[in-house]
Amino acid sequence: MCPKKGGITVISNEKNELIPTRIVTRWRVCMDYRKLNKTTRKDHFPLPFIDQMLDRLAGKQFYCFLDGYSGYNQIAIAPEDQ
Repeated sequence: MCPKKGGITVISNEKNELIPTRIVTRWRVCMDYRKLNKTTRKDHFPLPFIDQMLDRLAGKQFYCFLDGYSGYNQIAIAPEDQ
């Protein structure tokens, strides 16, 4: 858990000096994926650039659009694999 940055307030210290301080209003969950990133294999076939895809689609009668953002969040994961 990490503090989520909120607004800034001014607090006086024991010498009566004004010090700007961040207010922690909420907490957020942070995942450290550095270890996972070291062990996973890199993708040797990355997605093409959008201009390359548009060049390939030019003049075609049919095409399919896959929404990676919405599709990623809708993939069901078996409870034993979570």
